[in-house]
Amino acid sequence: MLPFQLEKREIFTTFSIGLTFISPNYNDGKEMVRDADIAMGRAKKAGRGRYEIFDHEMHTQALKLFDLETDLRKAIQQQEFEVYYQSILCLKSLKLVGFEALIRWQHSKKGLIHPGVFIPVAEETGLIIPMGQIVLNQACHQLKTWQNKFSLSQNLTVSVNLSSQQLRESEIINQIDTILEKTGLESNYLKVEITESLLIENTAIATIILKKLRERNIAICLDDFGTGYSSLSYLHRFPVDTIKIDRSFINRIGEPDAKLEIVQSIITLAHNLGMNIVAEGIETQEQLTYLQSLQCDFGQGYFFSKPLNKEQTETLLTD
Repeated sequence: MLPFQLEKREIFTTFSIGLTFISPNYNDGKEMVRDADIAMGRAKKAGRGRYEIFDHEMHTQALKLFDLETDLRKAIQQQEFEVYYQSILCLKSLKLVGFEALIRWQHSKKGLIHPGVFIPVAEETGLIIPMGQIVLNQACHQLKTWQNKFSLSQNLTVSVNLSSQQLRESEIINQIDTILEKTGLESNYLKVEITESLLIENTAIATIILKKLRERNIAICLDDFGTGYSSLSYLHRFPVDTIKIDRSFINRIGEPDAKLEIVQSIITLAHNLGMNIVAEGIETQEQLTYLQSLQCDFGQGYFFSKPLNKEQTETLLTD
């Protein structure tokens, strides 16, 4: 695309185009525009600056997404979501130090639906905001209940993931304050997990919100570290307490020719900055032993426990 001049500036533009062909299947022009718009959406998702031609597969996928969005809205109203808890352990003592709260959807007809299916739709439609409130409320309430019921060590925490939309929500701090007050959980037992990409998308707002969270003694975890931009400037600019090494690095431990220096460097970097390290996705004794040799602080993964519902977690706490 050739540039054009605008107030002495050279401007470059690109187009995302969606096409559809005239067919007897169409009853009117609105249906054609609808399908062309679906194709344009596919072109944008594919990288922009290109065109896509509408086909039957796009129509089928669009209907599936529409049905999924409808079911999601009903699920929120009917409270079909449940929080599961994955254990986080100290790798030196192998003692339980907390949980990560993970949302699960028990569909009334389709059964358990994987988060990878519905989370992207929830983020695109804005439904991630009420879903996030569900997780925050259930997780805080449950940890406080367990503290009272089992006389738990006061060091046990619960970690909750914040999406980019939640971080853009101006009311997120008030919502957290309200939930903590309602559940009676003290703020220092709550941790929030954010991703590197989230910081990039919302730098100005994230700075304000994360600062307010730290003022409340709520710890900040940088999730999936190493998979995104991994800019060291973020570790200085934002009040990060903990770095979580992505499971893709942990999975390579034990593989031939694995470049494990990256894992070692991340752990050393975090310790030098006074931060804790959590290794995600630990699945074997070999991975655990190696991480212990590097003095990694904490870990989670199927080697210790898969995510459990509240009843299963209570059994774990009893044992």
